[in-house]
Amino acid sequence: MWVARRFLSSVAQRSYYAGRSGLFRRPQHASLPGLELRYLQCTCCWRSRVPLAGFETLDATLSSSSEACKEDNRPLDACYTSEQRDVILHLLNTATPEALAGVKLLRGRKSLNIVDYRTKNGPFKTLESVVNVPLLKHKSAVTVFNSILNPVKKERKVRIQLAKFIRPEVDRSWLEDASAVVSIVCGTNKIAWAHVDRGMTLLDWKHIECPNFLRGTYMASSYLNDVSEVVTLLPSADFYIIEKSSISVQNTTLFPIMAHMRTVEAMLFALLEPKNTPPDSNIPPRVLNMMRTAVGRHFGLMVGELRTSGAQTVRQLMTESVTQKLPRLNFPPELLLKYRNSFQISSRRGGEELCDALLQAVAFYELLSQSSS
Repeated sequence: MWVARRFLSSVAQRSYYAGRSGLFRRPQHASLPGLELRYLQCTCCWRSRVPLAGFETLDATLSSSSEACKEDNRPLDACYTSEQRDVILHLLNTATPEALAGVKLLRGRKSLNIVDYRTKNGPFKTLESVVNVPLLKHKSAVTVFNSILNPVKKERKVRIQLAKFIRPEVDRSWLEDASAVVSIVCGTNKIAWAHVDRGMTLLDWKHIECPNFLRGTYMASSYLNDVSEVVTLLPSADFYIIEKSSISVQNTTLFPIMAHMRTVEAMLFALLEPKNTPPDSNIPPRVLNMMRTAVGRHFGLMVGELRTSGAQTVRQLMTESVTQKLPRLNFPPELLLKYRNSFQISSRRGGEELCDALLQAVAFYELLSQSSS
């Protein structure tokens, strides 16, 4: 730095006395040397060169560059106008945790910390007081404030169409108006269901043994007895979502399982669908199919074309219901107590059908909110 200053000083002196072109040029007609600057570079941060015409421009540029370089040390309230401060404080003092989560850097715990802080200490009066919130420091607070003033519209990823995971096709408005659904999954020896409302609260979660499944030949009367018993126990709902298995027809070794699944599926459709609905009425079907692979992809359970167990995902949902204020799914205490040990790795009780029924209900609501009309 010292060498550079000496070099610039020597160049200026030679240009002044010799009259040759250099960093500073002497005008031809002037009593005093009005120095004309070509380029200067900020020695604080070494940003790009700035063309300058005179000392006034030089002073203004250097002062603004210094302020920009020291912006992190300025008080937060001094960085914004009074109107901007009002907009920021109004949102931070009135927004719900869900609305705050839409602001950059405020997802998760930070939005809850803001609500907790203003509840205990009153509304924020200055921007500087925001840094007292846990997990919010000076730089992150500036990012939050700028995001509030200039919200960025995120381009959503390609949305999943309803027709890709629901059959038969139903108008979206009917599905959005549903207050509750019952998700049904058939296993090789049992049927499980989960009753979930639109507020993502688990209302009922059960499974029942079906002793006549896959016993010898497919006796229609025996199957009908087991399926009818399950139907009498199902709670009332706007829609019944039946899992559509993804067993390939090409795999002949699994043909008995596929025939079993299709038989139970057909009986559930026949018993749950109302019989007195006119064919030309504007009433949607009550029973729908949901693709098993769509649920697996939604929760990241697919390995190639095969779906793995959802027990770990269900355990995580149960844990979040207790540990988080806004869980993905709300579990009643009695159901948590009943099934808390049913999905452990060492457990022999089995519960894959229960897991699949619950995940199917959650995926139905979440895919519905993400899909396009």
